[in-house]
Amino acid sequence: MSTTIGEDRLSRDIDALTASTLKHLRERWWNAEFTEFLRETLQPHAGDRVLDVGCGVGTAEVALGRLGISQLQLFGADLIASRVREAYDSTRAHNIRAGFAAADVRRLPFADRAFDSTFCVAVLQHVRELASAISEFARVTKPGGRVLAVEPDNAARYWYTSARAGDEAFALATRFFRAIETLGDGADLAVGPRVPAIFGEHGIEPKAIRLFLVSRASIGAPPPAVWRARRDIVQGAIDRVQDDAQRRLGAEYLRLLDRYAEEAAAAGASFVEIQSTTLFATVGRKLQAEH
Repeated sequence: MSTTIGEDRLSRDIDALTASTLKHLRERWWNAEFTEFLRETLQPHAGDRVLDVGCGVGTAEVALGRLGISQLQLFGADLIASRVREAYDSTRAHNIRAGFAAADVRRLPFADRAFDSTFCVAVLQHVRELASAISEFARVTKPGGRVLAVEPDNAARYWYTSARAGDEAFALATRFFRAIETLGDGADLAVGPRVPAIFGEHGIEPKAIRLFLVSRASIGAPPPAVWRARRDIVQGAIDRVQDDAQRRLGAEYLRLLDRYAEEAAAAGASFVEIQSTTLFATVGRKLQAEH
């Protein structure tokens, strides 16, 4: 089954010209449809304990808390302490009780079999040691419990543009951002479709895969604000790196991005740009027997 997530939420945020991975996907495209998918998949009942690995700023906790499930116990863990604080503040602002911890996905600070279900969204794409992370998912989940991982295939992002410079910009953007994004260094860009096999190796039986198409399409030359935003992100990335070779690559990319903007403006109403990638939602069940 496939689902297209609406362009209105994506047009500002899903852009291959400003990042090589969908690293900010979690907060920026989450909608009511995905919350319902999460509810159907995890099947939380009254009193269940649910762990969100890589909770970010608490998007899932607020969404699940609003479902009104009696005595549902929500927990979130994230590597970045400031985001954990944001998640805590967000849930309290919505009168939702949830527990949070700053923790590495590969070393979760929870007891064995502590949760009825465990899930992550757009987290494993940044993890170099996938086996360690998924092994932890299995460890903290009760036998028979649900495990869900929703991850993209960043290695198979679709790109089309009617402007020649756009194809060159896409290729150079990919090189530049992959060179500087240390969070993704050594990570598996194509992790999404590979999750089921890794589940099976760590005591989690794969039960289903659902595909979500994340797409953006535009006709007509984008307004100057779009190009300024793209340029600002690239310049900000250049300013943060110290390596001279990476800075030169970034400067080259900026010049190419400007040329792409000029070609788009010249094309006017005939300009086309299309981007898409696929999210793979793998649903698993923790095996009853010890792995």
